[in-house]
Parts: sequence; C-alpha cells; structure tokens
Amino acid sequence: MAVVAVGGRELTYVRRGAGEPLLLIQGMAGHHGLWGEEFLSLLARDFDVVAFDHRGVAGGGRVDEPFGVRDLAEDAVGVLDGLGWESAHVLGISLGGMVAQELVVAHPERVRSLVLGCTYAGPDGGALDGPGPVRMMTAAATRDVSKSLRAGYEANLSPEFRADEAEFERFVEAVLSEQVPAPVIALQMQAALQHDSVAGLADVRASTLVIHGTEDEMITPKNGDHVASLIPGARLEVFEGVGHLFWWERPERTAELVREHALGR
Repeated sequence: MAVVAVGGRELTYVRRGAGEPLLLIQGMAGHHGLWGEEFLSLLARDFDVVAFDHRGVAGGGRVDEPFGVRDLAEDAVGVLDGLGWESAHVLGISLGGMVAQELVVAHPERVRSLVLGCTYAGPDGGALDGPGPVRMMTAAATRDVSKSLRAGYEANLSPEFRADEAEFERFVEAVLSEQVPAPVIALQMQAALQHDSVAGLADVRASTLVIHGTEDEMITPKNGDHVASLIPGARLEVFEGVGHLFWWERPERTAELVREHALGR
C-alpha cells in the first residue's frame, strides 16, 4: 500500500498492472480491499490501475468536519495530480459513483472514459430508498459485530451468490482488512444524502457506461436507469440476478466491460 499527499492528508492506495491509467473510486464504508484481488488482477492485464481510499479510511488521516461529494471529487483530482496523471479512465461505484459524477462535471478534461456502477444521481428522478441501508443500520445499533457483518453481506450480495457460505468468509476477510471508522461512515452518509448532480450530467461528454444489478438492495435498480438517462449517449448494462457488489459476483464480465468501454477491445 502506498500514500499520496492530498489536501494535507495522506490518502492510501494500491496499484496494479500497466497500460492506460484507470482510477477506481470505492463506495460508502469501502476501501481498496473491497475491490478484491481477482478483479484488480483482471483489470491489471490492460490498465495501470490505482484504487485509492477516501479521506479518513485505511489510515487516510483523521476526519472530523463534514464534507460533501464534491470535496471527495477534489480528493480524486488530488490523487490524479499526485500520481502525475493528467487524465484517466474512471470507475466509480455507489458513493464512488457519485464522486465520479462530480469529478467529470467539474473537471471533464481529467476523465478519459467513465463507468458508473450501482450509483445515484440525485432526488429529481432518483431515490435512496433501498432496504439494505436500513437493515445494516439496524444491525449496527446492536453493536454486535457478527450481526453487522452478516447484515452487510446480505444487503450487498444477491441471494444466489451468498448461498455459498464460503463467500461470507471471503467477504468478512475483505471488510476487516482495513479500518473504516464509524464516524467517517456517518459523514459519508450525510454527503451521499445531499448529493445532486442531475443538472450537471446533461453536459457530460465523456463516453459513459452505467452498470446496475437487478437484485441491488442498497441503491435500487431504477437509479441505474435514471443515471443513464441523464448522460448523453450513456449505455446501461444490467446484470440480472446480481446485487450491489456486482464486480464481486461477476468479476470477469465487469472487467471485460470496462476494457471494451475504455479501450474499444
């Protein structure tokens, strides 16, 4: 794991592969370990991949003050600057998809192509009304770590995928591999609830692919349709029977789509 100085903080990241630059932006309560080594390795065949952690995550400095999604987008710009990348292909999922939206709206010259996964654009046509977050908050209120992990697993992955109990063990190992403080998660949630990029997305000219699973209980599938409808020329790819963490359930297909979209092959 390496660090890059951004806004007085040192944000952590991992890097894999070689080729055109690809920036991965994780979601709420996420960290670089949740991309999974299999998915990163698949992407690394074609890209110079950097998966960074948001402020306050995995050693990325103490965070006490509220922030917005736009602030996180400026962090992403700082990562690009720190890496010496003038631009990059960008994949953002969930909260990271919101960050990617703000990034391409505010700094279109920094985004070569855009993939937005399981994400939300704003209240005018979208909705954060999935049952998953409520399930997870209810479990968290018990302060029982095992219940919280099980609730997170069930909320983020489809019934078919999680039928294999070995996948739960892999999920727990990944979740616990890095620290994401509860106060930071609360601040991320506040930022997500205030997010609204609906108006700005009409001006996006980057080639855009939107991916959403039909069994997503965290950000419901109608949001995928909404996001794709807002961006000129955007293509929507629907994963039937797949949950929120679509790249966990379909790593090879997701990597294939990113490669085809960004590189045309």
